Amino acid sequence: MNLQAIRAIYRFEMARTFRTIAQSIISPVLSTSLYFIVFGTAIGSRIDQVEGVSYGAFIVPGLIMLTVLTQSISNASFGIYFPKFIGTIYELLSAPASFLEITAGYVLAAATKSFMIGVIILVTAFFFVELQILHPVWMLTFLVLTCLSFSLFGFIIGIWAQNFEQLQLIPLLAVTPLVFLGGAFYSITMLPEAWQTISLFNPVVYLISGFRWSFFGLADVALGWSLVAILGFTGACILTIGWIFKTGWRIRA
Repeated sequence: MNLQAIRAIYRFEMARTFRTIAQSIISPVLSTSLYFIVFGTAIGSRIDQVEGVSYGAFIVPGLIMLTVLTQSISNASFGIYFPKFIGTIYELLSAPASFLEITAGYVLAAATKSFMIGVIILVTAFFFVELQILHPVWMLTFLVLTCLSFSLFGFIIGIWAQNFEQLQLIPLLAVTPLVFLGGAFYSITMLPEAWQTISLFNPVVYLISGFRWSFFGLADVALGWSLVAILGFTGACILTIGWIFKTGWRIRA
């Protein structure tokens, strides 16, 4: 594997992030802080605890997941779409770099950005609520896997999109609603039994459940199913990207 190619793409994408740090990092952190204020303070004053955990602390894993998922998709999709938009994709495809190296460069950069944001939000949360992390290794594992898998998914969206409107279509109409309905701000055990069953068809439930377990030891689904869900999704994304580069589907503008 050509590590120089991966490093070049990675450095270029990370440099772009720090050139637009207000938009790339500060903006999502401020937005999440508003969620802490609105949900943690306003709603938290009415909901004392959820399964023995203060409501303000209970929503922290869900808020981190909400931001990490959307930022991973956004960073990776824009990273590969922009070369298509301005025409430099042809230089990239003619370079001595395989599809694995191209994908690794963009995905690792997007995952790094979203991981940084997730960590900053986690640190910020300690200023708002008393927080404990029972399983820090598992917490980091779920955070890294989520950043990587949804950066892969964002890479696919960036290749699929043919304009800036399509670039935002799936995150706005699919991913964000799935996060809100996936237990980000509540436990699905609080829902009527029928809705609990329906919620289990939402893949984001498994991500949030596993991530929340790493904090409080509480989970809506078994930890094993959460791992199967995230690893299965990652594998499906890798296979899809391999097929895209093999067939050339929408790889050019």
